[in-house]
Amino acid sequence: MIKHFLLFLGLIVSFPILAQKDATLDQFPEVSYELMEDRLSCIEGSIPLEYNERIKAFIDYFTIRDREYTKSVLANKNVFFPIFEAELAKRGMPDELKYLSIVESGLRPNAMSRVGAAGLWQFMPATGKSYGLAQSWYIDERMDPFEATEAACRYLKALYNMFGDWELALAAYNTGPGNVRKAIRRSGYQKTFWDIYNYLPRETRSYVPQFVAMIYTLNYLDEHNFNLEEIEMNHLMDHDTVHVSGYMHLETFANQINLCVDDLILLNPHMIRGATPDGTFNFPLRVPEDLAEEIRINRTVILDSASKVGRAELDYLARNSPGSTYGRTKEIYRVRSGDVLGTIAQRYHVRVSDLRNWNNISGNMIRVGQRLNIWTLPHYSSQTKETYVVKNVPKPVSEVAGGTYHLVKSGESLWSISKMYQDLSIEKIKKLNNLTSTSIKPGQKLLISM
Repeated sequence: MIKHFLLFLGLIVSFPILAQKDATLDQFPEVSYELMEDRLSCIEGSIPLEYNERIKAFIDYFTIRDREYTKSVLANKNVFFPIFEAELAKRGMPDELKYLSIVESGLRPNAMSRVGAAGLWQFMPATGKSYGLAQSWYIDERMDPFEATEAACRYLKALYNMFGDWELALAAYNTGPGNVRKAIRRSGYQKTFWDIYNYLPRETRSYVPQFVAMIYTLNYLDEHNFNLEEIEMNHLMDHDTVHVSGYMHLETFANQINLCVDDLILLNPHMIRGATPDGTFNFPLRVPEDLAEEIRINRTVILDSASKVGRAELDYLARNSPGSTYGRTKEIYRVRSGDVLGTIAQRYHVRVSDLRNWNNISGNMIRVGQRLNIWTLPHYSSQTKETYVVKNVPKPVSEVAGGTYHLVKSGESLWSISKMYQDLSIEKIKKLNNLTSTSIKPGQKLLISM
């Protein structure tokens, strides 16, 4: 689960506080303990929905203290709930398990925790791999809503078969089956979540109550004055699959079919670098259904163009010099018992030599509690895609009679090009090329010196 902890009424709440903008607390209806209990009992399902003061506190949090968080969840509900519902129904599992992803990730497919858990269902790297979710520098299937949901359902069903109880299965999903077994032993072999409650890790004691509170909240939105008309609801477009082999640059592919790249990112959030690498074979790329046939007809031309853009830049990012922090974001990691540099490097997709360089470590010795600086590349998304336009690779220039030219690449602007060359300003580029605006296109040749 995302580890943003809030101390609230003695509870560990795994969500950030967001400013209350649309109303003050006294504008929300007061709901008695007994009325909440009655409402919760009216929700039909296969998982028992216990009610107590702890769950009420979380309901108050989602309906009063952090309504903005709840609204952000509602914005993505129609994108991901149909995926969850279909997979759960196929496996004969309780439909209410779909709410678990809210507790895990807030319905954000590219969510990353500080310990390396990723995606809607927050799979740790090792668990993800054990359930068939491929992970590489380019592709992380833990962020694929379809693949990760299928894996999460298999894992939850395995946990249920292990404990014979859905609440215990949920607790094990959070803390691991070993910790649940330990709590069962320490409780004198009690067999329900609330019987072993005091013997579970603190975070897990809040996990099932959050799950129940979110079920209540989303089933009684009207009663708590949530106005759905004020929320911009996202939807997952109807889509089909085309198979891609070899290197393919996502934004160029989108440009070739006149599609906003953000739409492709929403369909393929597991393409964390915005491309497929060399050596890829039959990668299933999701595309809008109404464009699928056109893509199949023109795939040779489309893929030819998409195979030529950004390859050198991404290769540079993937293979940059040891210790480079270019285009990366600094994170602080606190060493835990059992950690070694190799496993930490694997978790964050960096090299051991990088960890040594960034932290002035000469050997392999690290100590529990030590803080390590780790510079990571943000995953490719609508907000971070500009990070992947690299501007310090060898300059694409050509010397010809009469001057030196720069070949414009996708994502470049006059400002970024001016920064590549000494004593070159935007105005100078415009003057040299008789430009009346700052608009340029990929493939355009710009004179940069006479």
